[in-house]
Amino acid sequence: MGQLPKQTEHTELDAIEQIIRESALPKRELSSYIMNKIGEHDMNRRTRTSNSKSSVFKKTAIAASIAGVLGAGTIGAGFVSPVMAETLKQIPGLGIIYEGTSHQAVETAIAQGILSEPGQSVTHDGITLKLGNLLYDGTRLSFVLEHEGAEVNSPNDPRPKFEPPVLLADGQEIKFSSGGFGDVPFHENAYMVELTHGLNLPDQFDLTIQAKIAKVNETYEFKVPVKLDDNALVVKPDISKSDGSFSYTVKELFVSPVSTRLILDSQGEVPQSKEQSGDYSASKVYYEIVDDQGNAFDPYRFGFFNSKPETSYHVNELYAPFAATPKTVTIKPFTLTVKNDDFSIVGQKKDSKGNILPGIENLGERTYLKDLKMTIPLQP
Repeated sequence: MGQLPKQTEHTELDAIEQIIRESALPKRELSSYIMNKIGEHDMNRRTRTSNSKSSVFKKTAIAASIAGVLGAGTIGAGFVSPVMAETLKQIPGLGIIYEGTSHQAVETAIAQGILSEPGQSVTHDGITLKLGNLLYDGTRLSFVLEHEGAEVNSPNDPRPKFEPPVLLADGQEIKFSSGGFGDVPFHENAYMVELTHGLNLPDQFDLTIQAKIAKVNETYEFKVPVKLDDNALVVKPDISKSDGSFSYTVKELFVSPVSTRLILDSQGEVPQSKEQSGDYSASKVYYEIVDDQGNAFDPYRFGFFNSKPETSYHVNELYAPFAATPKTVTIKPFTLTVKNDDFSIVGQKKDSKGNILPGIENLGERTYLKDLKMTIPLQP
């Protein structure tokens, strides 16, 4: 597999990513190799710095590289060696990089104030909560609560039991339509909150976090000023494409250093290829986006339903960030081929034991709908 070059830490991270991409090893074997290489570079030395912004970046960069290449599903689904799991426990703020954010994006977000480390802590009954990494880019709000102190449950279950925190913006409860609350995998003292859909927040507000832990009577409260500079690009093209009875209209493209969001509406019966006939048919339509350098991106969450596609969809999907804001973005709609009897995906890859492999790249061959391809300008 070759030796990692002894260069700068950015170059070494890139080299690790390259090794992952080119290796034929199963992902679970690769995880041990990756963490061994990271250990050789002395991870502790890299995180000791007086610059708090640099500290946040260095602590998240390694995990971001791994998550971005192996995929969030790899970490979340248990395809992690004990060596890698132990190392991930040492990386605060894993939740904010869980959705495919690259280490370059993390660095940019720190520089622009989108990602911060408030460092506030509150102690009640010997249990301390610390507000770790906080991210807000106008479309996505994430933070991590790290806890330490006496066990509140039992030695066999040391994690405190959280109630979903109450979140306020300028004293008003924050409304959202989709998000997640829960323990950070492989990190025994971290609890993650991530709101991804339905946020309607101002560019500047005071965020209040009220957290409750079982067996602790008092509420943990944090107050953090949030200010969103004009770092995001929002384009509302309202452009449509159609093929037969099917059409879709792009309502919005949101581009920030840590997120890309595509919002569109579709109507009509999904187009069928020659191969999608007889015992086979097309799945619902999915949307790949490609920047002006040819880099392709898939949605973070690839929802698949074992049923006939609906004739109307409202799509609101998050994608990984672009390395730099492209001049144009091309949307490439595609379908998967499914069996009519059970709607299983044709060509879905499996391991030697017949288990379906995780990851979008293993879902089977895509049928791109060329007549529905659309290019949207982002810059003049």
